[in-house]
Amino acid sequence: MYDNGRGVPQDFGEAVAWYRKAAEQGHAAAQYNLGVSYGTGQGVPQDAEEAAAWYGKAAEQGDSFAQHNLAEMYYNGQGVPQDVVQEYKWRDLAAAHGSPASQEQYEDLRDATAERMTPQQLTDAEDLSREWQAAFEQRTK
Repeated sequence: MYDNGRGVPQDFGEAVAWYRKAAEQGHAAAQYNLGVSYGTGQGVPQDAEEAAAWYGKAAEQGDSFAQHNLAEMYYNGQGVPQDVVQEYKWRDLAAAHGSPASQEQYEDLRDATAERMTPQQLTDAEDLSREWQAAFEQRTK
């Protein structure tokens, strides 16, 4: 509500405070939103490492938006080292977990990433993606 000014005056600092309370309790959407806040510097000082950390927490829970944003951070080397293998892994997982509306876009980005990879990097990334997916399915049973 504070982030968008719905029913209350818009206040990014207050929004961050509420996102943090929920994020620290493991709420994936709040973790994602906290990552966005750090990425944009709304309500907190801009901090790419903090953004990546919060996206990572949400991504580990299967949040496709966070997986996509984390892949972008690996692509750009923002808050994390530039890493095409991790970029591909998170793009692949975002495509698997995304809504039908976003799935095609995520698949296109994943495929474009694959074109920049060596065969070994691609094999490593696909293995990481499969391993993550198998562990995720076990955790969510």
